[in-house]
Amino acid sequence: MNPWQPHRASIVNIHRELDLPSASVFTVELKLDPGPFADSYNFAPGQFNMLHVPGSGEIAISHCGPPPKDCSNALEQGSFLHTIRAVGRVTRALEKLQIGDSLGVRGPYGSPWPMNQLENQDVLLVSGGLGMAPLRPVIYSILSNRSRYGHVSLLYGSRTPESILYANELEAWATSGIGIETTVDRVGNELRWSGPIGPATLLLDRRSSKSAYPNFRPERTQVLICGPEVMMHFCALSALKLGIRASSIWISMERNMQCGVGYCGHCQWGPFFLCKDGPVLRYDLAEPYLNIKDL
Repeated sequence: MNPWQPHRASIVNIHRELDLPSASVFTVELKLDPGPFADSYNFAPGQFNMLHVPGSGEIAISHCGPPPKDCSNALEQGSFLHTIRAVGRVTRALEKLQIGDSLGVRGPYGSPWPMNQLENQDVLLVSGGLGMAPLRPVIYSILSNRSRYGHVSLLYGSRTPESILYANELEAWATSGIGIETTVDRVGNELRWSGPIGPATLLLDRRSSKSAYPNFRPERTQVLICGPEVMMHFCALSALKLGIRASSIWISMERNMQCGVGYCGHCQWGPFFLCKDGPVLRYDLAEPYLNIKDL
């Protein structure tokens, strides 16, 4: 199919996730119009779509819902979820759309999280802020096949307790076999918080204590990190200090993606075109370029 051709999708549900002073965050459920594209549509955790709002533009948004295969709570064929923060022209236009409105969809694009390599391994999912959205499909996939994985933990760092994304799902994930650890950068006087205060690296560094984490085995641990670039850089360094191999660490990089198929060059980062070589990259391949300021 023509990669430049958007396909029509309609909004069937909108869920307001967060209402922050800086921006609102919402999740939309989209359903493609019936046809060959909808019938064959399939994405893997970590991939993204280009969402087109006529008159406003197009933007890359990661999938945040369950993948359609091997997942008991997946949406019907041709439907998917995107969590969006309204901060720019296109995302603010998306925020104004209502149930029943339509937009254009191209995708899915990009490299996914290495789900096959996670099997029979312990898994650390490290998220910062809205980096939780691209990791959410990984959690759905793991829970649908929980016996295929070893110890699985989500280490989630947020700016404040109020900005924790999918907060109502964390307890359900914990009950289903995912270890949940959260930390925040700061706490306001209006809300009590009994958990850790500090960056997400704090939760990683704790694993150096054998008494606190006797089952931690760095030699068989895979780490998936998603969040602000500086956060991913320092979390990867913490993982290396724990003895985790660089080839077992994965990050999700973002740049200004416009074509989605590696033609326009807007998303070039060193030798990578992140719309097709990424956004998910193995850390040992990305590390030399993370150290180049403003690349």
